[in-house]
Amino acid sequence: MSSTGNPTRIRYTVLSLVIVVYFITYLDRVLLSNAMPVIQKQFKFSIETFGVIMGCYNWAYAIFQIPGGWFGDRAGPRIALASVVVWWSVFTFITGLSVSVTMMMVCLFLIGMGEAGAFPISNRALSRWMLPSERGLAQGSTHAGSRLASTAAPILVATLIGLYGWHVPFFLFAAVGLVWAAVWIWYYRDVPSEHAGVNEAERHKIVSALGQPKKGQPIPWKLILSSRQMWTVAAMYFCYGYCLNMFLVWYPKYLESARGYTLKEMGFFASLPLAAGVIGDICGGVFSDLIIHETGRIKFARQSVAIFGFLLAAICIPLAIHEPDRYLSAALFGGAVFGMELVVGNAWAVTLDIGGSFAGSCSAVMNTFGNIGGAIIATVTGFIVKAYGWNAAFYVVVALAVLGALLFTQIDAGRKLVPESTSPVV
Repeated sequence: MSSTGNPTRIRYTVLSLVIVVYFITYLDRVLLSNAMPVIQKQFKFSIETFGVIMGCYNWAYAIFQIPGGWFGDRAGPRIALASVVVWWSVFTFITGLSVSVTMMMVCLFLIGMGEAGAFPISNRALSRWMLPSERGLAQGSTHAGSRLASTAAPILVATLIGLYGWHVPFFLFAAVGLVWAAVWIWYYRDVPSEHAGVNEAERHKIVSALGQPKKGQPIPWKLILSSRQMWTVAAMYFCYGYCLNMFLVWYPKYLESARGYTLKEMGFFASLPLAAGVIGDICGGVFSDLIIHETGRIKFARQSVAIFGFLLAAICIPLAIHEPDRYLSAALFGGAVFGMELVVGNAWAVTLDIGGSFAGSCSAVMNTFGNIGGAIIATVTGFIVKAYGWNAAFYVVVALAVLGALLFTQIDAGRKLVPESTSPVV
């Protein structure tokens, strides 16, 4: 270890690497939805088939959340996170070689299978590094990384497709993932005491806040799955996942189909609401941590910011879909995504707050249900639009946002799922 003195700040470098992997995850994810309208024209499939294809990714992403979290808790985040990034990067590359709808569906399922582990394992990676008072900011920052990718991807993908065709972005984004995996395996360590760059002062600061890690603990699945609070968190995140995926999966298609935007316009306007989401991610974490610092009320901090976010989305979406001006409509959709992103950092911070050493497994349960919501909207929205139109599809999102706000009123971030004897995190 380095010499004692002022604490080193290795944990912030670790956080930076996690932010980058969130960025890469969503770079690949948003690539799919933004390239799909162009791919649809080449393979000539219907809007219902469009939804089924996107559903392949989302259902795999949902199904493998808990296995991914288990893998992270068992193998350790260093090996587990590098492994899943390599997995999905390889299949992202192969997707660019697709010659049929069937091949693309299989590839998207396998990408979703790998990416499913990214967030639970990343959450586990941070659980032994970030102090409780830094968790809101950490979660807000990581999700800001994903939304920054969501913002950049539409413009980047539209430009690359316009210049080189839809295959090339898949090849380039796959290479980015492989480079990150190599850096992660070289730099990251599962606990601070194993990292040569951490000095005694930083190690002491982390251990004082988190306690000593306890290896080989069995994951208390019975306790986790029998917890009413865990199911409330999962249900709330189902609502969030359904709402957010309207913008990740269907928004570019909505702009093209309902508003008649060109590929270039679609790339620009699809990025605007997601740019607001980046700000929402940062604000959600900062506001939550600030409230905790000022009041010491962790339950109130997580609830107040997240509930406001859900309700803001529920107000902005109806205004946006009926607004004829394209810039004002984009601003209102941006307000909706900003609101949703006030929720996400607090939701993931809750799994750290209540899950402790088993944050990977707890966040995997939560994210499973969030992505079941995402898989459902990816699959059924095409059928809703076909039968009732785009406005009806957005009103379902509004209803889920209101329900999410109600559910968050029942979540207490100060009440741990796991007894103190097995979870040293405070």
